Amino acid sequence: MRGKVHKFESSNIDTDVIVPGQYLKIHDPKELAKHAMEGIDPEFPKKVSAGDFMVCGNNFGCGSSREHAPIALSTVGIKAILAPSFARIFYRNAIDGGYLLPIEIEPETLSKIRDKDVLEINLSQNKIMNITNNESYKMVPFPDLVSQIVEAGGLIYYRDGKKR
Repeated sequence: MRGKVHKFESSNIDTDVIVPGQYLKIHDPKELAKHAMEGIDPEFPKKVSAGDFMVCGNNFGCGSSREHAPIALSTVGIKAILAPSFARIFYRNAIDGGYLLPIEIEPETLSKIRDKDVLEINLSQNKIMNITNNESYKMVPFPDLVSQIVEAGGLIYYRDGKKR
């Protein structure tokens, strides 16, 4: 996977910022995507291209358990979010729904990646290559079960370690 970085270095970016509460009645993912990250950057959806990445601080996706957050980010074009840690409910919503990849990185990696850098992520090698500055970083490997769900395309397609 290769994409451009949209960096939000703050920690504790919660689901109310990712998709503000007044949009929770929207059921059309394309309409929901128009409001992705509106609580921080109302222009965010216009800046994203399909396959881009977000790089964020600790505890990304904390707050309420709304599935709207990974749906909006995925539909706007975000393929993966790299952060030192994630709220567990956001992490599992993203993985189980097959929406996007929550990739855990070391805290020092966060400071090395800049906004608009181009990254290439190799899941099989647990490696992130920064094409812009020719550096490489390690990612925290997915647990085996999570890897199988990711490979299946989400929990709905996963069954006993195999794609349905």
